[in-house]
Amino acid sequence: MPSSVTRASADKSGLRAGALLQLLLLIVLALVVLVPLLWLVSTSLKGPAEDIFTSPPALLPSQPSFDAYGRLFRDNPLGIYLFNSTVVSLLAVVANLLFCSLAAYPLARMRFAGRGLVLGLVVATILIPFQVVMIPLYLLMVQLGLRNTLMALVIPQAATAFGLYLLRQSFLGVPAELEEASRMDGCSKLGEWWNVMIPAARADLITLAMFVFIGTWSDFLWPLVILDEPQLFTLPLGLQQLASSFSLDWRIVAAGSVVSILPVLLLFILLQRFILPSASGDAVKG
Repeated sequence: MPSSVTRASADKSGLRAGALLQLLLLIVLALVVLVPLLWLVSTSLKGPAEDIFTSPPALLPSQPSFDAYGRLFRDNPLGIYLFNSTVVSLLAVVANLLFCSLAAYPLARMRFAGRGLVLGLVVATILIPFQVVMIPLYLLMVQLGLRNTLMALVIPQAATAFGLYLLRQSFLGVPAELEEASRMDGCSKLGEWWNVMIPAARADLITLAMFVFIGTWSDFLWPLVILDEPQLFTLPLGLQQLASSFSLDWRIVAAGSVVSILPVLLLFILLQRFILPSASGDAVKG
């Protein structure tokens, strides 16, 4: 009896030690991720008279100031860059949710010849680097007269193979009973897609929206290729202009980087509570 108690105590001690080790590892990883971000915010808040290249480096500003943010918006068209990035990212999100869900529904719930082949070809495009299709895409945009337009940034992001595959897998998990119930209510195929599939795949739709928004918001290469008018620049291009100016001030560059990160953080904070497991199984049981 005492030996079993001893073994139980040893097992509990081992579990606590393992949990403590995991906690310490997570803390170290969090510091590795957060320290560059804190350094960026600290640099943006350092006053004009403060040396940002001190040795040893100072993480906290001795004279906190929002002067860099004021000069960022006063001396640069950052509002235009923010507006362009917001419009392009939101249009890309809406287009992805619409087109990917419409294409994923028949691939998941309908039977037709060549369905597996179509899905395989679409998913295989994930393996093609963007640099391979960049020049043909550029020529296509020129022929369509879309060069130096915001639509030229939206169209390549309007549908993605990743989004189609993600939503197809989500639609496959929807119980067939829900579709049968909607048919008994007189729903068409389009009605089944809208009334059954879309609500059941809410979590995956929000996940896709976040991926598309972040990818479009931070895209630098394609806007650099297709745009050369400053009034159409997105935020990454605008920040690149700040970093390459003759009168380079790293406080302003840091402030611009912080401003570019904030919308992504706010989006995640607002949408994370919606990323929950689908309750469609519970709906069938009820």
